[in-house]
Amino acid sequence: MYDKDNVFAKILSGQIPCKSVYSDDNVLAFYDVSPRARVHVLVIPRGEYTDIFDFTQNAPADVQLAFWCGVRNTVEKLGLRNNFRTIANTGRGAGQSVMHFHVHIMSDDRFSEEF
Repeated sequence: MYDKDNVFAKILSGQIPCKSVYSDDNVLAFYDVSPRARVHVLVIPRGEYTDIFDFTQNAPADVQLAFWCGVRNTVEKLGLRNNFRTIANTGRGAGQSVMHFHVHIMSDDRFSEEF
């Protein structure tokens, strides 16, 4: 069940500020407040989806497409086209701390050496 008081819902409603990178009618991308890489951005849909399963099962196809276009637009705006990774943690056991579907876009020069 979606918690309407989660931190991302509060960011979307304007109750909590964020440092926005990209925004459109379907997504909001903003810098993570606890970055784990040189560039660490979160991309969230504007709808109420708890995780990737909820999103892919319940969001209309056009909303899903718009979300992934928003991810791509964010990557391109950041100039990371050939040096980034995306992560979508699903469930608390996998590290999902906010139960609002989101992907992490991360980039750090170390990636080419570590992975």
